[in-house]
Amino acid sequence: MRPVAQRAIALMLLLGLSSCTYINGEKSYFRDRTDDYRKARATAVLEVPAGLDDEALQDIYVIPPITEDISVNGEFNAPRPAPLVTGSVDQLVRIQKLADEQWMLVSVAPGQLWPQVRSYLGGVNMPIARVEASAGLIETAWVEPEGAIGERYRFRIEQGVQRNTSELHILQMGMVGDINTWPTNSTDAAREDDMLRSMAQFIADSVGTAPVSMMAQQAISASGRVSMQEDDDGNPYIRLDLPYHRAWASVDRALGEANFDILDRDRSAGAYFVHYNRPLEEDSGWLDWLFSNDEDDPAAELEKYDYRVELNDLGGETVHIEISRKDGGELSQSHAQSILSLIKGNIT
Repeated sequence: MRPVAQRAIALMLLLGLSSCTYINGEKSYFRDRTDDYRKARATAVLEVPAGLDDEALQDIYVIPPITEDISVNGEFNAPRPAPLVTGSVDQLVRIQKLADEQWMLVSVAPGQLWPQVRSYLGGVNMPIARVEASAGLIETAWVEPEGAIGERYRFRIEQGVQRNTSELHILQMGMVGDINTWPTNSTDAAREDDMLRSMAQFIADSVGTAPVSMMAQQAISASGRVSMQEDDDGNPYIRLDLPYHRAWASVDRALGEANFDILDRDRSAGAYFVHYNRPLEEDSGWLDWLFSNDEDDPAAELEKYDYRVELNDLGGETVHIEISRKDGGELSQSHAQSILSLIKGNIT
């Protein structure tokens, strides 16, 4: 190879290396930022002068508190995996009813539901009179629908029972009687129902493209209202932050969703008596039972006993759910935790 050609190739290689360094090097614009978080340092909170509003100065990525309070006493044994069950939040949007109450359950965090509600109201030209993100409230101005008396609506977004779910409650008020005070129940239940179903359809159609409101997300907790806790003796229980009547109905539905047969129920004692049945495998053959080993099946252990599921009302919309054997026999902590986990995952 001629010297001129060799020098040309060497120059090209040097230029290529320098270009790579410029593009991907430590001082380049496109450098690797994977480990930058290791160099992050805490800084002092920005102080806002007295008399000025500091509401907008909030942490965007808040670390939520740990809601599970289960400790391990003594020698630790890795628990067997619990049988898979179909969760109760498979449906994206669902309307739930209890007595005279109804609400929409949506499988998204409150910060994602908030802009959808506002988008719906804008789409139907319903003016907004008041917004209070900290309380999850949106109130409309008075409108006069065709063929009906004047009315207005209050939308209340709450954290759902499970993490990253939301509840939307709607209150309709007609222009009758005292128009300055919101009623306890809707003036026209049919109008409330129409609004709830119309909004549910809108949310179901648009939830995949909805933005997220960080302000609403910070104001309305997304940690859920159900958690596994442990008493002073190390016994696990479920803490459910709901009124007792709704907690009772929620546990009733959750037991069915988690493959429990309800043998009996005693509302006055706050107790369900149940038996667990493992879910059937859809792809299992009719000879599979010949080769199955119950000792290796985590569901076999759960099927051994009948259980007493007891709800204790502590007041203030707090209910503790405890588990025990129906025959009064001893139930290990890991066994009780497995049963409670099945129930907890299906409570809405």
